[in-house]
Amino acid sequence: MGTVDMKVGLVGFGLRASLWKHVHKPGQGSVVTIVCDTSERGRADAAAKIPTATVTADLNELLASGIDAVLVLTPDNKHALVAVETLKAGIPTFCEKPLDVTLEAADLILQTAYETGTRLYVGHNMRHMPVVVQMRQLIEDGVIGEVKAIWCRHFVGNGGDYYFKDWHSERKNVTSLLLQKGAHDIDVIHWLANGYTKRVSAVGELAVYGDVKDRRDNTGRRMVDWFSLDNWPPTEQTELSPVIDVEDISMMQMVLDNGVLASYQQCHFTPDYWRNYTVIGTKGRIENFGDGPGEKINVWTSRTATGFAEPDQVVEILDGDGGHGGADPRLVAEFLDFAAHGGPTQTSPIAARQSVAAGVLATESLRGDGSAREVPALPVELIEYFNAGQPARSAQAV
Repeated sequence: MGTVDMKVGLVGFGLRASLWKHVHKPGQGSVVTIVCDTSERGRADAAAKIPTATVTADLNELLASGIDAVLVLTPDNKHALVAVETLKAGIPTFCEKPLDVTLEAADLILQTAYETGTRLYVGHNMRHMPVVVQMRQLIEDGVIGEVKAIWCRHFVGNGGDYYFKDWHSERKNVTSLLLQKGAHDIDVIHWLANGYTKRVSAVGELAVYGDVKDRRDNTGRRMVDWFSLDNWPPTEQTELSPVIDVEDISMMQMVLDNGVLASYQQCHFTPDYWRNYTVIGTKGRIENFGDGPGEKINVWTSRTATGFAEPDQVVEILDGDGGHGGADPRLVAEFLDFAAHGGPTQTSPIAARQSVAAGVLATESLRGDGSAREVPALPVELIEYFNAGQPARSAQAV
């Protein structure tokens, strides 16, 4: 007898809707049975791509549909609004990163998962990206000794097209792009360093896109409607959002709870688009040049007298099928297995919250006087519960 497919729902069919391809595999373990989206375009797209699925604008219909798991793929500031309801309904929940755009909303998701005992998974797909996995393996193997510092530079070459023409351009939707876009990298820094930010400070500005005069309301449009490499230089971007109140360049410094020092720089008007991580340990350092398949991670473990030195080792970044260097299919596969069986996962709800906390407080710092902010601690029982893999327990244990 064949395996019965898990019935999976999707809430939101917009920017991250491409994940449906990795979920909807009739006869192979999982099938999308219902999609909920409040926009007409989202519902139309879902109906066209998954004609066998029920399409609705009513979240309650999805909650009552008998699904085995759900992916929450709404805009970031709606994550808690939806995830709290799916968790209360007892539906194992995938929440796209960042967990939400405020610390209060992120903590509410964790608290709800803890109180209900419903499984929560956060979509930090970069924990499955080959460049990150390979760098972490080099660290775990002791190649560069004990990690002491991590620097990340994020050249967001498509920033104008990706983040300044739709809902991402407003604080009320994302808090900041330092949080929205940086949540990935902050989580990666935490993962590579094996610690969490305890204190953060930052500076940032809306340095370029605020001065661009060509604006339009892009409601109802999608990135495919406006994206073009011809939108260059950044000062000549077109059709930017009427309201832009987020920064297009930000820099933050982090002190981690294990003593590691880290920095993260994000710029949305560079000509190139990639991430550069430098990890410095007590015996050497690693640095990636490019972050995609076939590009390189350089390893230095020998001292040189002066100037630039060729690396002692060059590691080629591996390939993978699917988005983000093969990370997306691995991410979905891990979630579906976790939803069905539980157990440890490469992503972590605690880590997801800590990346939101660092991003939110860095935003407070850069919009203030740049002084340091302390990250508030989570309750010990939540940390223990999630770090243990969300084990099943009786209601009396809560």
